[in-house]
Amino acid sequence: MQKRVLFGAIGALCIAAIAGGAVALQQSREAEAARKKAAAANVTLEFAANEVVAPQLATLPVLVEFAGPLVAPGTAVVRAKASGTLLSLAVAEGAHVQAGQALGTLDLAELNSRVAERAAALESARAQLNQAQRQHSANQQLFEQQYISGTALEASGAVLESARAQFTASQMQLGTSRISLRDAELVAPISGVVAKRHVLPGEKLSPEQSVLTIVDLARLELAGSVGTHEVSLLRPGMMVEVQVEGVATPVSGKLERIAPAAEVGTRSIGVTIAIPNPHEAFRAGQFALARVQLRDTTQRLTLPVSALAKASGQDHVWLIEDGVLVRRAVTTGRRDAAQGRVEVLSGVGPAAQVLAGRFDNLREGGKAKVAGGGSAVASVPASTKQP
Repeated sequence: MQKRVLFGAIGALCIAAIAGGAVALQQSREAEAARKKAAAANVTLEFAANEVVAPQLATLPVLVEFAGPLVAPGTAVVRAKASGTLLSLAVAEGAHVQAGQALGTLDLAELNSRVAERAAALESARAQLNQAQRQHSANQQLFEQQYISGTALEASGAVLESARAQFTASQMQLGTSRISLRDAELVAPISGVVAKRHVLPGEKLSPEQSVLTIVDLARLELAGSVGTHEVSLLRPGMMVEVQVEGVATPVSGKLERIAPAAEVGTRSIGVTIAIPNPHEAFRAGQFALARVQLRDTTQRLTLPVSALAKASGQDHVWLIEDGVLVRRAVTTGRRDAAQGRVEVLSGVGPAAQVLAGRFDNLREGGKAKVAGGGSAVASVPASTKQP
């Protein structure tokens, strides 16, 4: 029994010793962390001169960009104006045609027959008119000699007027048939390039059926859209730089039209750019990007874009104020990608010292200075910069 008591006492002493050692170890670690934190608080971060910038006054031109396909406003569809069999097509896709050029032949036997019928009807009406005129002239003489009554003369006059009206109607009908025959001929309405053949020789065509599509490539348009906040900056007649897909050199265009209202369901407004294409270097359907560079006449307080960081949707910068680091929320305005600068509307002043890049592990309230400003300090490793 005495041995059991002795062993229990020894075990309790061991457990107490182990617990005491663990507590001492934890206290040692906390003390070491406190010493490191105190040492870090006393370390001054040193930034190179090119890593600290001051806000600068600069102009920020506005670049409005919009994209879309090239379209050919001069597009015409040649349609059959009468039913008939297509006998031949004289042009193929890609062929250049001139306005008024014959494009093919259509069997117009029915129209020719109608024209002949109307011509015969006109001759018949002419003969009846001549007969009515002779009869009325004779009745006038007889009336003057009092051989017939005035009623008989009026009746012959009515017959004459009816014959004259019938002759005029026959003339109009013949003219209409001839116009239909002329319009039924397949001729090019505009000069351009045959974009598509819709039918083949031998097919039976119906009225208004598409035969050919002709595109005038001498003038193309870029149809795009801009936001409602940008459209007020644009004016018809502005020169626009257009980069066409697949073409290395941009071309100049002119802002032709601006839509009067925003598109339904969007906050965008359509704009149209006219692009001269005399050598037909571009084709309808090619994708293009338009850029409108607008000058800025206002001097604005700006910072490099690299100085800005974002947290929780809010832009901020790091400043060195009175030898300590300060994180300051800022409100930004215009941006110029070419210069890599952004307008700062609020948050910093012209004399502020702003870190030009983004750094890891910065602590607000930590000591900092620009290199060459005093005592030996810890440097900021280049590896701490974020790309």
